[in-house]
Amino acid sequence: MPPLGAVLLALVVTLIATQYLKLQLLRRRYPPGPTPLPIIGNLWTLKCELRYETLMQLAKTYGNTFTLWLGQSPAIVLNGCQTIRNTLTTHSEEMAGRPATPIFERLSRGKGVVFSSGQTWKQQRRFCLMTLRNLGVGKKTLEKRIQEEAQSLVEALTSNKGIAMDPARILVHSISRVISAVVFGHQFSGGDKTFLQFIEGTNSAARLLGSMSARLFDAFPRLMQHIPGPHQTVFKLNEFQSRFVKEEIESHRENGIPEEPQDFIDFYLTQLAKGSDDATSTFDQDNLIRLAIELFGASIEPTTSTLLWALLYMMTQPDIQEKIQKELDAVLDESQVMQYEDRKRLPYTNAVIHEIQRYCNIQGIGIFRQVVEEVSLLGYTIEKGTIVIPNLPSAMYDPECWKTPHQFNPANFLDKEGHFVTTEAFLPFSAGHRMCPGEQLARTEIFIFFTSLLRAFTFKVAEGVTDINMDYVPGSILKPYPYKICAIPR
Repeated sequence: MPPLGAVLLALVVTLIATQYLKLQLLRRRYPPGPTPLPIIGNLWTLKCELRYETLMQLAKTYGNTFTLWLGQSPAIVLNGCQTIRNTLTTHSEEMAGRPATPIFERLSRGKGVVFSSGQTWKQQRRFCLMTLRNLGVGKKTLEKRIQEEAQSLVEALTSNKGIAMDPARILVHSISRVISAVVFGHQFSGGDKTFLQFIEGTNSAARLLGSMSARLFDAFPRLMQHIPGPHQTVFKLNEFQSRFVKEEIESHRENGIPEEPQDFIDFYLTQLAKGSDDATSTFDQDNLIRLAIELFGASIEPTTSTLLWALLYMMTQPDIQEKIQKELDAVLDESQVMQYEDRKRLPYTNAVIHEIQRYCNIQGIGIFRQVVEEVSLLGYTIEKGTIVIPNLPSAMYDPECWKTPHQFNPANFLDKEGHFVTTEAFLPFSAGHRMCPGEQLARTEIFIFFTSLLRAFTFKVAEGVTDINMDYVPGSILKPYPYKICAIPR
């Protein structure tokens, strides 16, 4: 009789070989891609990190539509402007789901808009869009609040008198005051430690979703639940955020006037008070809590990161900064308050803002989608439940769509006469039914904050700094590494 160890080894080898053969048979039902290994799939190929550069490299070998295996689950990767747009718009309804991956489920419990699907997603998204419009998004009422915060930011930087500083915290504070007024109906001071912890929860979640910890958690959720790491810190902060919003809800219930809703929580509580005979209604307090957290995440992280990249490029590209300032001075009166409508009279400035969004590409890879109805793609029948990964940077750097795809160049958004133009490859807010619901708010904030700052200051590299890191910090939102900048009043 062979030793027990030899028997166990033979059993393990047999199981692995069987799993390997099973994977090779399953692969035939999907577009081609790198060979998956048992249990870990293509995690070895990705080095447990889903970076857009790796996906673009794989597309050179396997084409613009290929398959990756995340553990035992197949994921269809979309590359290039035409592939992404054609798939996400032509099959927008079929690909409107969000996979219930362990990390998504752990953070959201299937609530809110970002990570939900089906009826929850449809009802909550519709309510969210309608309420944001009621609260002034896209209108002069909210634009005025953004103008006020931009002016407060200018005053704060003026008082700094050109001393080198890290702009991240002061930008987060200004932008968070806008969304705080929308969601909570009031604002927090810059020194409120509880609110700062709430904001840190948003920052930490963005870092986690693009990290190795998230990939490992999705592949081995039961094991990772008991292993310490950055994911555990994020989970604790997520629970803190939920308690924070719950306290705000209770305060609104006690002090609000149901007939006169003033903010997002008020409107949602009014909706809850109406009740519903609809058995499919998804309106409840847990969804409200999740929506409030998501609104902060969708507003603060993308807008702050875009503005941080913008200031970084202004101080490293002084010729571009000077050209913007000349255009602003020539078109606008000195006392005029910046308005979003002014972008139509500022083609070069508008082109620079769009080029920052394109080239710096803060979204990285788009959030995963899921097929909710069987769909035909490139001759393959993609089953319900299959994950779809839109590699948005592959459109933003598509050589067929841009003059200089891998170079920072505002001319990518200008025609020969200097008029502003854009293309369908510009996808900072994704495409199809899953486009970012906060797009209009983000566009308005970025334009007004950026132009207000460039009118008031010239941004320069801190004295003595010779090496500036232009790479990004990995995460679901790609922000620059911390840096110091001098805001010199004009």
